[in-house]
Amino acid sequence: MANTAKPFNIIILGGGIAGLTTALALTKYSPTSQPPPTITIYEIRPQPATIGGAVNLTPNALRLLSHLGAFDEIRARKYGKECLAVEVFDLYSGSKLAESGFRGPDGKGLGSPPFTALRITRGDGLKGVLAAIEKHTNIRLACGKKTVDIKEDASGVEISFEDGETASADILIGCDGIHSVTRLKHVEPSRKSVYSGICNAFGFAPRRKTESGEYEVTHFETSGMNFGRRGILLTSFHDEKKDSIYVGALMQVPEIASRDGWKAAGADAQMTRKEMLERFSGASNPLINHAIEDAENLFLWPVFTLSKGGKWCTDRVMLIGDSAHAMPPQGESTGIVFEDGVLFARCLGRWMEKSDGAPVKEAFDAYERLRRGRIDTAFDESQSVVRTVNEVGWLGHKIKMNIVPWYLWWTKGYREAHFVEDVTTSNLGY
Repeated sequence: MANTAKPFNIIILGGGIAGLTTALALTKYSPTSQPPPTITIYEIRPQPATIGGAVNLTPNALRLLSHLGAFDEIRARKYGKECLAVEVFDLYSGSKLAESGFRGPDGKGLGSPPFTALRITRGDGLKGVLAAIEKHTNIRLACGKKTVDIKEDASGVEISFEDGETASADILIGCDGIHSVTRLKHVEPSRKSVYSGICNAFGFAPRRKTESGEYEVTHFETSGMNFGRRGILLTSFHDEKKDSIYVGALMQVPEIASRDGWKAAGADAQMTRKEMLERFSGASNPLINHAIEDAENLFLWPVFTLSKGGKWCTDRVMLIGDSAHAMPPQGESTGIVFEDGVLFARCLGRWMEKSDGAPVKEAFDAYERLRRGRIDTAFDESQSVVRTVNEVGWLGHKIKMNIVPWYLWWTKGYREAHFVEDVTTSNLGY
């Protein structure tokens, strides 16, 4: 049971956005009648990784970052570019087919309080969250720690590191991603990741200027999804200066057998650029080719997933985010991770507040009851994204371009229902 004589002790494996926001949530939603939990985040890298592509933080994601104090840090540093809508274009005609908007009925956003969306690099997002972490003395981040073993018993959890050191806690939370050590060494070793069949190739292109010194005109306001026969190319601003365009391509790529093979393919920027130019050739807008030609630090990233369902926890160890339910990108992936952390923190906080001798597994089970349905639905949605990326002929492309606007119109209410959701107020049921 929760011990009010000393702080509840928590270990989080993974110092990425999932681990950091979960630590903030566990601090915010711990009972005010007790000292805040002692939280140690162990990250395998020498320092938190601030590299990566750019993500679109939807209104529900921004609302949770605001609750956790991280959105104020992001705004103070002017990170990201407000996104009022993700626009959809036919690569070959250049025509705008539809959009998925975040303006809301009065143009101020969705939900209460209203938020639009924010296109932001993963690095800037992480730096904003780290700034919020620094304000909490109960949270400690330790980098360069590789976990090699996890053990638990009725009294707690102990982990062993490659450097010979050990650490123990009341519970362990695995926020260590698709290749989670927490899952593979302890929770469900048999549940391994599988290649989805698609890759994300991404980089950042300095925006070209015309002879008159003006920036090349873009066909999108903030973010444009350009649908081609052999993939989807995202072109997007990612900060207020609008002097750089994020280029991200989702495309079918044959599987490479070894991890070293994937690393070599990912690091070969010129090969990736050549393939992107070939795949997205025939674009009516010259900006498409320019952005691919100019993209710096191009990287090919294979998208791995987990099977639907699976085991999320033991008696004292819980998986959060991609370590539990990694899936192909479906437009809300980052927001789903934030929701995971906040809902789990609220369930754990309720258990701590009760202090009635019930095992902590009660909080774990409550979280799973609340979360399984939403994650299963998101997984099903992600499969439609995979199908959208599949290569097609000219007739298939024309059919797809007729279906996409109808699909976005048909699902608008469903998407907006998620955007206005606030899991800080949902009924925990126990």
